[in-house]
Amino acid sequence: MSSVDYVRFYTDSSGESHMEKNLKVELSSTNFVPPAPPIEISAIEPAASYGFLNVPAGYDGGWHPTPLRQWIFMLSGEMEFKVSSGATHRALPGSAILLEDTSGKGHQSRVLGKNDALFVGVQF
Repeated sequence: MSSVDYVRFYTDSSGESHMEKNLKVELSSTNFVPPAPPIEISAIEPAASYGFLNVPAGYDGGWHPTPLRQWIFMLSGEMEFKVSSGATHRALPGSAILLEDTSGKGHQSRVLGKNDALFVGVQF
């Protein structure tokens, strides 16, 4: 069985944001697209909307909560995220982040390097 690694941002009862690292979404072999051979897949979850977001080089978002509970999947570029507990996460292409800090202080985000950062946001 395989898994997908991800990082989770969340808000505690006092409005401070925190980060959980080294979380996993488990994948299991499933006959998902017969008659093709089985593939590994996670549980299918509902989603409300999605969008591609291009964040320009040099961007510094300061402190802000996520507008809705959402997954973000980095496609290109690099970003750094910081939560109010002081933990940081460097998001590279292929990174998955679960944003649940919809209230309180939120997180900081900034683009690293000279290239824009492109990611997909999937809201639910």
